[in-house]
Amino acid sequence: MKNRESKTINYLSGNIKRRHFLKGTAASTASLMLGGTFKDMAEERSSPSSFDIMREVRKYRKINAHEHVHAVNDPSPLIDMADRLGMDKLVVSLPVSAGVATPDEVRKCNDVVAKAMMKYPDRIMGLMFLNPQYGKESLEEIKRCIDLGMVGLKVYNQVKINDPLFYPIIEKFIDLKMVILMHAHCAIGAASMRTKYGNVQPNASNPDDFVEAAERYPEAIFQYAHTGGGGDWEYACKAMKKYPNIYVDTSGSNNEGGMIDYVLRYLGEDRLLFGTDGSYYQGVGNILDSALSERQLKKIFFENFNNILRRSGKNVN
Repeated sequence: MKNRESKTINYLSGNIKRRHFLKGTAASTASLMLGGTFKDMAEERSSPSSFDIMREVRKYRKINAHEHVHAVNDPSPLIDMADRLGMDKLVVSLPVSAGVATPDEVRKCNDVVAKAMMKYPDRIMGLMFLNPQYGKESLEEIKRCIDLGMVGLKVYNQVKINDPLFYPIIEKFIDLKMVILMHAHCAIGAASMRTKYGNVQPNASNPDDFVEAAERYPEAIFQYAHTGGGGDWEYACKAMKKYPNIYVDTSGSNNEGGMIDYVLRYLGEDRLLFGTDGSYYQGVGNILDSALSERQLKKIFFENFNNILRRSGKNVN
């Protein structure tokens, strides 16, 4: 309770908690999107004070650990969004989400990421994409992308993370001391029956797959993608609780109330990474809406992923 009470803000004639303010005010989302403040709203209500939500947003340094560039788009809109929401760095990738993902397609995706890195070297960090079905080509592509300055791996649903085809790649990234961000999904169901209930991507890695990979490779650094993407994220947290080498990012558009606090309860403050995956305002707002201390906010927004980068000497100063 002390943490929550220390986070109250003066609004109108009384004190209300920041999280209640954000939930109870329809203008909060609009203010974020417009980059404005609550000054006018407060004046309209004859309030003696106002709350500048953008000041709160920009208060914390941020590394966005899960974002994407696209082959047909200029990455400059990403930078505009990052500037608005106070993101120091964007960690981006371009996976093939459907189809075979041949070695040629994989290289083209990584070339798009490399171009974005070159255009904004101080803001964009790249994750390479691979298809483990092509083992020899994947190892060659790893070397090429490392030479281009990429800092980790993003993989989609071509191969599950616990598939033996993945082993040589995991072992290589253990040597590199770099993160493996894996697309994930956890459908509603029960344990092994989960893929039979609502999983539209039956080959996507689920929490049990992550657990098996983490048990086999405790030295690896795994990032479970978009906890805020829907599905049974509560089960995911419980399943992965005992595996400290599995981190989760907060990205996704289905950010349920209390999600951050729930994840924190099971995984702790050191294993939660800020990410957006295209849902920028939800990604920032859901964290600010949680019952986190200042120290925890700094960890989740910036320090936790920076500590992962530090292992390979790629950390942000």
